[in-house]
Amino acid sequence: MKIRSITSSLGLAAAISMTALSVAAAETLTVVSFGGAYGANQKQYQIDPYVAKTGNKVLFENYTGGVAELKAQVESGNVQWDVVDFETIDLERACSEGLLEIIPQDILLPGDDGVPAKQDFYPDALSNECAVGEMFYSTIFAYNKNTIGAKQPTTLNDLFDVKAFPGKRALRKRPQMNMEWALMADGVKPADVYALLATPEGQARAFAKLDTIRDDVVWFDSWSQAPQLLNDGGAVMVQSANGRIFDAIRKENKPFVLVWDKNLFDLGAWGIVKGTPKLKTAQEFVAFATGTKPLAGLQYVAYGPARKSSIALVEKDIVDHLPTAHVQQGLKVDPVFWADYGENLSEKFNEWLLNK
Repeated sequence: MKIRSITSSLGLAAAISMTALSVAAAETLTVVSFGGAYGANQKQYQIDPYVAKTGNKVLFENYTGGVAELKAQVESGNVQWDVVDFETIDLERACSEGLLEIIPQDILLPGDDGVPAKQDFYPDALSNECAVGEMFYSTIFAYNKNTIGAKQPTTLNDLFDVKAFPGKRALRKRPQMNMEWALMADGVKPADVYALLATPEGQARAFAKLDTIRDDVVWFDSWSQAPQLLNDGGAVMVQSANGRIFDAIRKENKPFVLVWDKNLFDLGAWGIVKGTPKLKTAQEFVAFATGTKPLAGLQYVAYGPARKSSIALVEKDIVDHLPTAHVQQGLKVDPVFWADYGENLSEKFNEWLLNK
């Protein structure tokens, strides 16, 4: 399956006038994202400024990812969400199943430096017609210096080495990320991961590697649980979105260390739910939220803004903490693979969890 190409609508203006928005009749949008420090950052730099500028209200709700709830809303005709922040793994599936509106590029605002949106956004951010990328993030693992012991992990292999590094590992309860990590920890080159994972042999090999740590794994559902597990001793190492750990270090002075080896990097993107009765307002929100200054705020939770004009505003001491500084150590997540194989692998993963 190919990623859909972006389409544009000639009937829409090249940029949206926020002055016009402010005098329009106020509406209430329901915007859904991942909570935690990331959600707080979105509220501070994207949502609150949008509300102040337009007079519209935003109900900001948390969710844990996936497309099940979204699919139920769209198929029942009872659409309650208007705008959703997606991991691209879920975005590709939601778009291919017709659960999202197409977002024309013409609605996007130029950069604050005057550069047109099509040139200012990084190409990956505009690679799917159903969403607009806002940031780059990485799935990494981290440890607590106060609980890890004398020896400290430096590679992905250490996460799977329960003899050298005893104790619980905390992983998000999804096949995504875990199966890629399992193959790489078993010696598969990053460039070969998805081709192998598409085969029964590769899937069996990934599960066999996960078997080696299954008795030492604590499973969690939401990224917000990762730093908590690391802090309270529930696990000596945790899988996490990089920004969650960075925020705990920066704001709470937690003794956490990020390990970037074999990180899996990807984008987060705003999508609009198919059938929302507030389509125009939802488009206006996405345009505003992906402007230069709103996206620049993501630096404070260590996520890389998806626009060049926003990157130009990143503070020098933060640059090395962004995923963009560690792509050479990692693997780009393949959302097309997960759109094609995700449902099947999720079933196999859940069966594997039950068959202890």
